[in-house]
Amino acid sequence: MSDGSLPVGVERREFDGTERLATRGEPVYGEPTDGEWRAWNPHRSKLGAMLALEMETGLSGGESVLYLGAASGTTVSHVADFAGPTYAVEFAPRPTRDLLEAGAPRPRLFPLLADARKPETYGHVVESNVDAIVQDVATRGQARVALENRRFLDDDGRLLLAVKARSEDVTREPAGVFDDVCATLEDGYELLEQRRLEPYHEDHLGIVARPR
Repeated sequence: MSDGSLPVGVERREFDGTERLATRGEPVYGEPTDGEWRAWNPHRSKLGAMLALEMETGLSGGESVLYLGAASGTTVSHVADFAGPTYAVEFAPRPTRDLLEAGAPRPRLFPLLADARKPETYGHVVESNVDAIVQDVATRGQARVALENRRFLDDDGRLLLAVKARSEDVTREPAGVFDDVCATLEDGYELLEQRRLEPYHEDHLGIVARPR
């Protein structure tokens, strides 16, 4: 994927005079729309921020995705608009209700009420060798979650991880937290790109990696 390019199904389009990322699909969170296109707000989406910052995500469109930490479906609904089968794991029952609503008009989106730290609980549902894992799980041990779910990823697949420093340790400087997370990740992944997600998300690091 060339630098700055977007997956098929994601475009930069103008909304109210401002160029924004956009996908085709039913609106989910009150985002601006233009016909069948809806704006993808990178301030509300870590993956949206990674794309806005032109990180080399490896996404081309149509791939199978395991999304960890789907919450109410803000980002994963955009993913399902351009990807193939999209498995959306969320642990909390309340946002899962919203996630189910976001999934209703999206036949490729499969919401799963499960704990991303326990992949054995959904391994019977998720297809093996997915093309991408997108992870946005605000919990301690974010690298360990990525390592535990590596079993689902194709040998040539990509991990797209948003690390929230304050979820790991609110008392430490984010740079030190990010260093530790990256060191742990290297037990199972080759890190291809790392970038802070400012100005969209404070104290977050975007990581692109592939399985070792």
